[in-house]
Amino acid sequence: MNTKITDDLTYITPKGLEKLEAELVHLRNEKRKEITRYLQETEGDVEETEYLIALEEQAFVEGRIRQLEQLLANVMIIQPGQNSSGVVELGSTVVLRDDNLETETYTIVGSAEANPTTGFISNESPLGKALLGSKVGDELAVKAPAGLLNYRVLAVQ
Repeated sequence: MNTKITDDLTYITPKGLEKLEAELVHLRNEKRKEITRYLQETEGDVEETEYLIALEEQAFVEGRIRQLEQLLANVMIIQPGQNSSGVVELGSTVVLRDDNLETETYTIVGSAEANPTTGFISNESPLGKALLGSKVGDELAVKAPAGLLNYRVLAVQ
């Protein structure tokens, strides 16, 4: 890939793009209509609290739609596992060993797709930032909310 990372792009895998696009379609075509219908049908017929909750849900949905539209407006597709350079970049899958000699495997993705519990970490996270540009054998000290963490890069794919 060897592309300079910029803040104005949404870095995402094809699978992640598909997921965000599906969420946007669902929110626009189903959720938005469902809430609007509820508000129209129940206006004055439900407790004020229920009506206010529905209005809050509507505001959340509209905000998420705008957020997704912004994310999807300027996308750069990254292909995980396509790294042949041996240097960690967006889309790279990296095998690490920590101080406890436990191995961990992560794929570096953009923040819109990050989910550490499934092995996808953001290029903007402390570990993601530290990994970018590293190669097999490199030792990394990462300042994280949990404190200073040490890793050794075992493999880059």
